[in-house]
Amino acid sequence: MAKGYDGVTKIFHWLIFLTVAAQYAVGEFMPHIGRKTQEVGLVWVHIFLGGVVILLIVAAIAWRLTHHVPQLPELPGWQRLAATATHWALYALILVMVVLGWAAANSRGWPVTVFGVPLPALAKNGDRWAHTAGDVHTFLVNVLLGLVILHVVAALYHHFFLRDKVLTRILPG
Repeated sequence: MAKGYDGVTKIFHWLIFLTVAAQYAVGEFMPHIGRKTQEVGLVWVHIFLGGVVILLIVAAIAWRLTHHVPQLPELPGWQRLAATATHWALYALILVMVVLGWAAANSRGWPVTVFGVPLPALAKNGDRWAHTAGDVHTFLVNVLLGLVILHVVAALYHHFFLRDKVLTRILPG
């Protein structure tokens, strides 16, 4: 039987989950971004968390590309394929959402930083395409939420109904 995920993968998994969940909560409670919205309060927190997410997701993708993911040989091939595809879709979607949000922030003249280090601007202040990128970013929140729900339901199904090791392999400890 394949062993669980390595410690670094588990740390990335749970840090990304917590950061994206916090990002979602902040996004739900922050004010609507309009022409006169300032980069303060929850808007600033949302941009800050976006910087953290980009750091985490790029590092997690690099780790995943360079470290073998243990498979459970007792799972049917289609389930292993579906799990792998879902994980990569989550990585890609989070990465795309962060880049779109980054461009949207830049189009408003707001810098994006990662722990105080400024990232290069992806758009100029006032770029219309980046404003549209912000709209796509907002739409993709729902797609991400649906994919996360699918991911969680599949893990719980494996744990409580199939009683296999799918969920316990990623749990801390």
